[in-house]
Amino acid sequence: MIKKVLVANRGEIAVRVMRSCREMGLKSVAIYSEVDRKAMHVRYADEAYCVGPATSAESYLNIEKILKVAKESKADAIHPGYGFLSENALFAKKVAEAGIIFIGPSINAINTMGDKLTARQLMIESGVPVVPGTKENIDDEDKLRYIASEIGYPIMLKASAGGGGKGMRLVRAEKDLVNSYNMAKSEARSAFGDDAVYIEKYIESPHHIEFQIMADTHGNYVHLFERECSVQRRHQKVVEETPSPLMTPELRERMGEQAIAAAKSVDYVGAGTVEFLVDNDLNFYFLEMNTRLQVEHPITERVTGIDLVKTQINVANGLPLSFKQEDLRQNGHAIECRIYAEDHTNNFMPCPGVVKNISEPLGLGIRTDGYVYEGYEIPYHYDPMISKLISWAPTRHEAIERMKRALYEYKITGIKTSIPFVSRIMQADDFVEGNYDTHFIENNMDFLMDEEGDCNDYCEDIALFIAYLDYTEKLQKAADKTNVATPNQSAWKEYARRKNILRL
Repeated sequence: MIKKVLVANRGEIAVRVMRSCREMGLKSVAIYSEVDRKAMHVRYADEAYCVGPATSAESYLNIEKILKVAKESKADAIHPGYGFLSENALFAKKVAEAGIIFIGPSINAINTMGDKLTARQLMIESGVPVVPGTKENIDDEDKLRYIASEIGYPIMLKASAGGGGKGMRLVRAEKDLVNSYNMAKSEARSAFGDDAVYIEKYIESPHHIEFQIMADTHGNYVHLFERECSVQRRHQKVVEETPSPLMTPELRERMGEQAIAAAKSVDYVGAGTVEFLVDNDLNFYFLEMNTRLQVEHPITERVTGIDLVKTQINVANGLPLSFKQEDLRQNGHAIECRIYAEDHTNNFMPCPGVVKNISEPLGLGIRTDGYVYEGYEIPYHYDPMISKLISWAPTRHEAIERMKRALYEYKITGIKTSIPFVSRIMQADDFVEGNYDTHFIENNMDFLMDEEGDCNDYCEDIALFIAYLDYTEKLQKAADKTNVATPNQSAWKEYARRKNILRL
């Protein structure tokens, strides 16, 4: 049985996994790069080991060094989190060869679903609907032109080994085809070491809906319902919610059945996510399967009451699932906003730096999965996401209002964050009405970039203003003792009135 878990990751996901380990009475082992020496996951873990310099290739992607730490710390298992080595079949293989439990699916499942072309072919054979397109790598420009004209524009060029929006190009006309093809191949080669590219028919105005699945080693499979992930920027998710506003009971049942069929086709074990595109006529198509825990898993946990990390560990221990499909229910509504250290007014550029002050929201129905603290310096070497803010309420309307309140309370100074941007998303009519697709951000960009009345931009001003009030109070007390008059008017007070920071 697992007694000690090495978490091969960093940031909020490392802390989140360690929390479940602590609740289960398991010891946790952190790994960290030299620049992450003061990171929260290092502080939280029972043990911590440096695995190299700041660059990911020399630290969090250094398989041999991570395995060395696992043996030195006598860890029974390794949890990869998401990103980094979480979907690396070679890593899973070496972990198993070292006699350590990999908390994830089989090597075959990772390999099969990690190759988008192989996954498409398998889904077709399994009867799971897929987007019309090719089944093989396109390695010839003449063939490229012919197939594109047969499928019909617009089309999407996709890297077979891709993910995270890399190696993808939307082509609306033949004149852009060859250039887009070469760019997709080049990006794929650089990002994944594999330039294989295939073609899919581009679905206009699609919804991106994914199903959480869980399976054990005893042949039990369940889905834990859907997550709506259509609020995206450059193919990266920004806001997720469950249940989906688009979903009907009949569609949920059909999609859930197909998600389980996809998992069964590779004898899947553990937590995974099957992603679909859904058109306006509610036709759905398999997109890909992520063989790991998803960033947005907390909203599923919130509406089902199932701790997915604990379930992963139990499955890795060889235990059967403690619940069946008929036991699962969606209770209420949950929304997740990803909070990034970035400046949305400057083309969403990452904004590393020192966190001067932070005040995380609290209250009923609010969960924050984060890792930064006051005085912590966010490094520029890694993904700029610093936390996930989750709201839950009995209804979607209440969940949105609760998220608005939580975002209002969420104050971070010293760096720029995406809090003002996601706050505007919560106010956008299309989002509030649940009438949106993957084009939501581009269709609402003018509204989302309008920061009028957004208090988050004045956090440092508020802090200075409060300090001023404290200072004048001390002056007043001193004046009362000496009968010395104090100024009647304050430039700070006038500034606060102008900015609507505080009504005085």
